[in-house]
Amino acid sequence: MTYSSEVSQLVADARDGNRSAFDELVRATYADTYTLAYRLTGNEEDARDVVQEAYLRAYRGVRQFRGDAQFSTWLYRITANCASTHVARRRRHQHDPLDLDSPLVDTRPEVDPQAHADTVATRDQLEAALAQLPPRLRAVVVLRDVYDLPHEAIAAELGISATAAKVRLHRARRRLREQVFTRRDGGLADGGSAHAV
Repeated sequence: MTYSSEVSQLVADARDGNRSAFDELVRATYADTYTLAYRLTGNEEDARDVVQEAYLRAYRGVRQFRGDAQFSTWLYRITANCASTHVARRRRHQHDPLDLDSPLVDTRPEVDPQAHADTVATRDQLEAALAQLPPRLRAVVVLRDVYDLPHEAIAAELGISATAAKVRLHRARRRLREQVFTRRDGGLADGGSAHAV
């Protein structure tokens, strides 16, 4: 979303208590907010819950929004915090349903079954490893490796320094490599040359 003068006016009106202006802000920012929530939680139902909570918090706090950062940055920070809380709560009650409708093997002749299985296994391991990261590390990986934001933008989104963003990203990638590429004997599955995630 571009931070236009129209959005600036909506923010000013919302700070003055104009409910319809806040509703317009929701419409203008919903797609970006939902996408971020989905990337941080990993599923649609959780993302919808996070977005609802984020907008509720934003509505309650918009009068205190000082405008030091863009509204979208402020909202992203709220969304990341809501996602962090939601993911931590979900982990305490998590179980993965078995999808009985999904085919176990891709039977198309042009697909090498072993290569397909390896790709699916690596993707599943990566998703599982990402889900196990603490929310503050997960947020940095998502913002950098999915949204391709620079360290300075990540720092602004999360309310941390650029140095802290770099440190968190390094730690997160190291943990992901360890979980995805480590053999049982402790060595890297690719001979020690795992690429950054």
